[in-house]
Amino acid sequence: MPLLRRSAHAVLQMSHAGTLVEHLNEQYLYTYGHKVTRSEARSWGASLTQLAQDLDDAGLGEVEFLAEFQMPLSSLRADVVLAGIHPASGRSSYVVVELKQWTSAQVVPDALDVCTVPHTPQRLMLHPVKQVQRYCSYLVDFLRVLENRDDALTGVAYLHNAADQDVRTLTGLSEDEHGRLFTKTSRGALLSFLQTRLAPASGAQAADELLGSKIAPSRQLMSVAAAEIKDREQFLLLNEQQVAYSLVLAAVRKAREADHKEVIVVTGGPGSGKSVIALSVLGELYRRGYTALHATGSKSFTTTLRKTAGRGTTRVQKLFQYFNSFMRADRNGLDVLICDEAHRIRETSNNRFTPAAKRSDRRQIDELLDAARVPVFLLDEHQVVRPGELGTIEEIEQAAHAKKLKVHHVDLNGQFRCGGSRDYEQWVLNLLGLEGNDPMPWEPEPRFEVQVADTPAELEKLLATKADEGYNARMTAGFCWPWSDPTKDGDLVDDVVIGDWRRPWNLKGERSVNGAPAASLWATDPAGFGQVGCIYTAQGFEYDWNGVILGPDLVWRGDRWITDRTASKDTVVARSSDEDYDTLIRNTYKVLLTRGMVGTILYSTDAETRTKLRSLIAG
Repeated sequence: MPLLRRSAHAVLQMSHAGTLVEHLNEQYLYTYGHKVTRSEARSWGASLTQLAQDLDDAGLGEVEFLAEFQMPLSSLRADVVLAGIHPASGRSSYVVVELKQWTSAQVVPDALDVCTVPHTPQRLMLHPVKQVQRYCSYLVDFLRVLENRDDALTGVAYLHNAADQDVRTLTGLSEDEHGRLFTKTSRGALLSFLQTRLAPASGAQAADELLGSKIAPSRQLMSVAAAEIKDREQFLLLNEQQVAYSLVLAAVRKAREADHKEVIVVTGGPGSGKSVIALSVLGELYRRGYTALHATGSKSFTTTLRKTAGRGTTRVQKLFQYFNSFMRADRNGLDVLICDEAHRIRETSNNRFTPAAKRSDRRQIDELLDAARVPVFLLDEHQVVRPGELGTIEEIEQAAHAKKLKVHHVDLNGQFRCGGSRDYEQWVLNLLGLEGNDPMPWEPEPRFEVQVADTPAELEKLLATKADEGYNARMTAGFCWPWSDPTKDGDLVDDVVIGDWRRPWNLKGERSVNGAPAASLWATDPAGFGQVGCIYTAQGFEYDWNGVILGPDLVWRGDRWITDRTASKDTVVARSSDEDYDTLIRNTYKVLLTRGMVGTILYSTDAETRTKLRSLIAG
């Protein structure tokens, strides 16, 4: 929904009356829960008034003016979407407008889609034409009212304070129907262009159609995604993996044929193929013309999927969403919603950044169940590592049965990470007491290797040796040390200190710093070696050799494990109850210990715990 919906003439009247910015401020505060910045408020007053005046001068005062238009399933906002009637076809017509107050700008050499402006010369910004092209593509991909309507949508970037000569380097970027550049010099050309896309008649009905449109990936986007994922797909589904795959496709066919709805739950340990199933199903659904989205509760995991499965086209990347993207999704608007890493489902989709006006009192599981005809949940109950994560078979089945929905459950008994060693996964579960059993000695086997290091330096050296042999390797640790931001010089802080050995955590943010990869890419970028990963960057990923540092939050005393909340630097987990804290810490180490595909090297900061590990692991 936009923050403001009025005719262009009404917007101009509000501006003259001095109420335009006041109204937008109130709507922004109500919608987002905090005040807008002064600079953005000033830009509203100047830019929106200028565009409204231009429309009025062009005889288009009755066109609907949708200001601060939020993209579906996204936090992005377009400055303005104009809604009206196409003068030639008589059908609904829309223009996305990106407004800039820049007086001058220039592109970055050798990067025509990146530019800078004088008042912030160090800040790199996307070319406004490229920006509006992206907005148009996004709307075409997700609003069904625009599907198969090549003439329905266009986009313009309007630099209303800049003369042509002051932005001449910006004209080198290729323009198309989704993005054209206009300045104050070419104001007349802009008005003429708008008159070719919008008639003087009221745009109210067109605006209603746009705002009421079904939200789902377009068939064209699904076709692109099918080809893209097929090109990447080198999966062979085995045993229960194929069962889960076939069940989903059968449920989708029934849903289409007889107004049917059912739920698929797929459970399995690390490396059992849950994400392989998810991507295989996704690609096949797109090839068959079904509407589907993939969602997780992990920023790192979703970012990596966008980079890998969506490599080569940003359009495909938009098909990978988050669990909290469906707070206001259409009921049964999708054929299938694939919820990967579903153990990370939370009580609600609200977080501390959710505006008051957008907070939901619905449970997240209900939102996900309602979003598609066939909701699919893939999860590992032993990977619940934060308070408030409720993704269990019991929770999902109870919520589904409350809606009178049938649930199919597939248990993936195969083990495809950890060298295909199901024995190793069971050994970890026994080691941590997650299934009520006592720790057992590790019986060496050719498929998977387990070692114990006496020092963190030895652990790192062993991993480095494996990396030199061509394996990819990472080291992780329990969250028992502070996690600092980089220094002003961009250096990573050596937070993880064990005696004389010290190393930094992986980065917190999504920007590479001095060669260190963004947090979401730590597990997959070779530059991630040398930083210590935590549960929030390791979960969902795998690498050949896995080094794990057990911190003082989990130590062996006598005949049992003891968890110590005073040793944890994870303030969210540390605030949980004693029982929950114990389970969360054990689950955390279960996740960390099962990231490796070839071998795992363990080290504990505690001497008694190292002795216990040595007694269990020969060699």
